[in-house]
Amino acid sequence: MDAELLALLDNDPQGWVLARAVREHGEIVDFELLYINDVGLRLTGRRRCELIGGRYRELWPETVHNGTLPLYRSVVETRKPVTRTVYYDRATITGHFELSIGPYGDGFGVRFVDLRQVTVAPRSAGGSRLYDMLDAAFDGFTLLRAVPDDRGEITDFVCEYVNQIGAKLAGRNTEDVIGARLSEVTPSSWQDGLFDRYRTVATTGEPCRRQLAYPGVGQVWEINIGRAGAGFVAVSFREITEQVDQQQELIRSVARAEQAATRAGALQKVTTALVSASTTAEVYAAIGAVLRPSAGGQGLALLLRNDDHLRVHYHAGYEPDVVERLSRLPLDDPYPATVVARTGRPQFLTSIDEFEAVQPEATRVPRGGRKAWAFLPLATAGEVLGTLVVGYSEPRVFDAEERDTLTALAGLSAQALQRALLFETRTSIAAELQRALLPAGLPKVPGLRHAARYLPWTHGADVGGDWYDVIALGNGVVGVVIGDIAGHSAAAAATMGQVRNALRAYAAERHTPSGVLHHANQLLHDLRLDAIATCCYLELHLTEGTATAVLAGHPPPVLRTEETAEVLNLRRGIPLGVTRTAFYSETTFLLPASANLVLYTDGLVEDHRHPIDQGLDELCAALRTAPSRDPEAVLDHLLSSRVGPRPRTDDVAVLCLTNDTPPPAHRWAQRRFRGEPISASAARRFAADLLAVWDQQPLMKDALLLLDEVVTNAIQHTAGDVVVELRLEDGLRVEVGDSSDRAPARRIADAESENGRGLEIVERLASAWGTESLPGGGKRVWFRLGSGPG
Repeated sequence: MDAELLALLDNDPQGWVLARAVREHGEIVDFELLYINDVGLRLTGRRRCELIGGRYRELWPETVHNGTLPLYRSVVETRKPVTRTVYYDRATITGHFELSIGPYGDGFGVRFVDLRQVTVAPRSAGGSRLYDMLDAAFDGFTLLRAVPDDRGEITDFVCEYVNQIGAKLAGRNTEDVIGARLSEVTPSSWQDGLFDRYRTVATTGEPCRRQLAYPGVGQVWEINIGRAGAGFVAVSFREITEQVDQQQELIRSVARAEQAATRAGALQKVTTALVSASTTAEVYAAIGAVLRPSAGGQGLALLLRNDDHLRVHYHAGYEPDVVERLSRLPLDDPYPATVVARTGRPQFLTSIDEFEAVQPEATRVPRGGRKAWAFLPLATAGEVLGTLVVGYSEPRVFDAEERDTLTALAGLSAQALQRALLFETRTSIAAELQRALLPAGLPKVPGLRHAARYLPWTHGADVGGDWYDVIALGNGVVGVVIGDIAGHSAAAAATMGQVRNALRAYAAERHTPSGVLHHANQLLHDLRLDAIATCCYLELHLTEGTATAVLAGHPPPVLRTEETAEVLNLRRGIPLGVTRTAFYSETTFLLPASANLVLYTDGLVEDHRHPIDQGLDELCAALRTAPSRDPEAVLDHLLSSRVGPRPRTDDVAVLCLTNDTPPPAHRWAQRRFRGEPISASAARRFAADLLAVWDQQPLMKDALLLLDEVVTNAIQHTAGDVVVELRLEDGLRVEVGDSSDRAPARRIADAESENGRGLEIVERLASAWGTESLPGGGKRVWFRLGSGPG
């Protein structure tokens, strides 16, 4: 290696690695580490003797499947430098780093830049090669030299270096920018405050980070400024529009949750006051003492229907002449309260002009000292009892949330006047908030019917954490999830919303079921939500008649077939949020045509008085006697049967699915696995589950052995996902597809060798085997057991 280059890399304040390509049959299959500087050793937390000469697949196995190894191979083959930003969270290294990768001989060089400490010394004759890597960087970078006046105060900066991206951001070429003054290149730096920050960093040495928004182009940039020696500042630019949008959306979500909690608190306060009222006088007193302050009004009147008239029964803050006119109003009077009493629809008048416009002057009810009004129907059980009028002393614009809150307050008053149970399940505050967090509607999926029920139990401003979802993934594949966040609070509900949305996103990205729960578990820890959730996630393959499920501390689903209904025997995992290192295993089972699949939360089958085994037996018994396969009818039957604890002490979510997809002509199933060593065991479990339910135990031992050999070979010698397909048709045919075009080569193994016998085993045990090229690239290795030519 070039001694001058190594000396340069040794002195660079950032980490450097040089690696050589390892080829087999001319194809790059790995890389050998040739050099790493001291900074790189500190970043990796390992010794040089452990790394030099090692191969990437052995040193960093994760690079095989996270896209890093294919990226290195692309740089070597195309000779085009690239840049990649990564985030590490390890015991020895934490933070965001930029990898600048460029070709180096028959290999590559990588520079690791800590994005928190972007400082670069002024260009020197020997440092020019470092700037070649900066030219390939994704982010903008520039080095500025301070220009002082006669008193030593910095009045401008001269650009000593700028990479291509940095120049493009300024709308110039690098040749035009280097050597030019900041006042000539970007005079806007004085208006947006950047010049002052450059000057402060150059003077004090304190680094600075700032975000700049450009609404005209819809972008947000992060600017990092650091001093790079006396009189120099280094500036890097990174577009963070997507991250800022995500953060703002999270802030908006939290604000919406907090607003909902505030409104729920107000509703709870009014509810508590009305619940304790047992007479009409007490109800009116509660309305005057609690409801009027909660609504924010200065005057309040309650008018009830009496045959064809409205009569005022309670008022507060209203003038005598107004009360006199409201003492008896015909229902056909144009006064807004009578219109609301007739139609049951609220009216909100924001100004005096609006109030006077809806009434003829001759018969107009005086407005008194009010300048805005909310006319709210006192409605309960489909009957409008009258109108609640809230008056305001100033003009007022009622937003959607306030309108909903005022309407809810009037509804609570109507219920109190009717002596109705304020906390009926379907009308409670918690139920309304819960329904807002649950799906507004489930998607229609060809070949699958579904129905869901949510039964809240929580009181007042408490909100349950139970949720469910159905996710159409395309090509006859459907994701189904049900879960329960521990706790009954607004925070638990907000967490439930985040986890539900995250699960939907991970499922849409077509992670495996265990991968979906793995990422959801990581999200709970990354966001520091301090929450625990149970969850059951299934991936239904309707055209195959199969399903794959994974559990995280959740009770398993119940499957009803033509013969019986029973709890599925699934592999179990611990709840989400318990530990970052949790491992989740999948179970694959058959989903016959016309079968019902019932998912539920634990509130349906257990509490501290009711053992879960008893509840599950009751659920299975009720499901066996359901009168039809229609999911709506099944749920009605289950919830009217004696299932679980009574009275209930927890929220309940139940989801019923009916498979209407005709059974396939032949038994087959296909799954995609990540190209990582752990996928070999996952593929074995998938195959073992299928062969067991297909009654193919005699073939299982050989099939799993051969599948393990073929999958392991694909993972070791290719990059990317592996597709496994089993087909039972005149024998068992197993196919393993990957992205490599290179056919497996048989190696000669001596008597003491532990490797190299994979294809020999396949040839000995399989009745036939072979390889096929795939039309879109890649190959398929197959073998057959049992009868059949191949």
